[in-house]
Amino acid sequence: MEHDFNTTPVKKLVWQLGVPAMLAQLFNILYSIVDRIYIGHMASGAEIALASIGICSPAFTAITGFASLVGVGGAALMSISLGEKNHEAAQRALNNSLMLLIVCSAAVTTALLLLKKPFLYLLGCSDTMYPTANVYFTIYSLGTAAVLCGTGLNRFIMGQGCARQGMMSVVLGALLNIALDPVFIYALHMGVAGAALATVISQFGVLVYVLIMLSRPTMDIRIGVGQYSGAVCRRILSIGSMPFFIIVLDNLLIILLNAMLRKYGGSLGDQYISYAAVVQSVMVVAICPAEGLTSGCATLFSYYYGSGSYSRILDSFRYVLLYTGLYLGILTLAIAAVPDGFVRLFLSDPDAVAQTAVFTRRYCMGFVFVAIQFAFVDGFTAMGMVKEAVPISFFRKSLYVIAVLLLPHLLPLEYIFYACPLSDCIGALFTLAMYLLVLKKRLASALSRRKIAVQ
Repeated sequence: MEHDFNTTPVKKLVWQLGVPAMLAQLFNILYSIVDRIYIGHMASGAEIALASIGICSPAFTAITGFASLVGVGGAALMSISLGEKNHEAAQRALNNSLMLLIVCSAAVTTALLLLKKPFLYLLGCSDTMYPTANVYFTIYSLGTAAVLCGTGLNRFIMGQGCARQGMMSVVLGALLNIALDPVFIYALHMGVAGAALATVISQFGVLVYVLIMLSRPTMDIRIGVGQYSGAVCRRILSIGSMPFFIIVLDNLLIILLNAMLRKYGGSLGDQYISYAAVVQSVMVVAICPAEGLTSGCATLFSYYYGSGSYSRILDSFRYVLLYTGLYLGILTLAIAAVPDGFVRLFLSDPDAVAQTAVFTRRYCMGFVFVAIQFAFVDGFTAMGMVKEAVPISFFRKSLYVIAVLLLPHLLPLEYIFYACPLSDCIGALFTLAMYLLVLKKRLASALSRRKIAVQ
């Protein structure tokens, strides 16, 4: 481990692990965001191209869901084992995770390529969008193995306390994408195909870096084969099911939003979906670094759960909430004050910028409350207490679904963008109530049982 988790102050550890992970997540989102920025400023066909990428986005975000299913679950199990001083169990966690990632890569790539047309229309694609969306979808799908294995295995770098090394893998990929996008899109006149190709090449670059890092002798747990176990695989998938569930559900919510915009938007359906793609992009820029901070600190929760340190777990919650809340509070105010400043990253047309800025301000006004959700969902997931994490995540998502379905019936379509802040605010209150009334007691009880079992 790069850090001494037993003696270093928790506040310092949250900063040392959380900030690099936060920056890593910021660079990670540049993969899709940079594509949208360059595509959004093409001389012709920008609106259709942007909408097409937005349509494809849920499918490719779902790929990272499989990476989280294995990576988060395996890295958490590894960190818990390291907290228990069980090096052999930690190695088994990595070996079995690598095998699962390879199997998932083959299965997901095959599914995406064979079922791409029905997938695209299910995601809200129109006949006008399909040719462009098909090109982007096909090329991107060919990089599935790199995304799954690179993203999933990077968790094992972070899980050993090597936050800076884990961050550098993502920085490398983002910089490659930023450099290659204008070459392929503009210089080689490849348009959307160029954006997808640049991203795929960048993802393979990340995979190579991660494999090199996990092969270095300085790592406590390194890439290996063997020691395969059905019980270990089931435990990995059980812990990782929570982030997988969240990512898949988030993408279903995007599909639902697009479907409602198409249903009630009439002839302006494609235009509304294009605006929504920009709104979602701004949301990702704002939210994902905060999620990176909480997921980066997952190593702390896993390790302290393994070592049975209740006081350090509570300190971890306290400081993760503080830093995440400060970041999201600043972002919420910034977006409320100058939403058009964020929107102009993706759009040039003044009318489109003005309309999208209104939608963005509405959609993002409750972001500060998401800090509560991130801290507790990621914290309990990292400790393997998935059953405790599910209700607080599911409640917020359910509120969003209800709001998206009801608001177009009660108010003009534009008010559908209030669905997000409504679910964020009410969801935060529910999460706090659950923690104070139920989850804190369950955590103390679980740690007591672990101490008795060890004795």
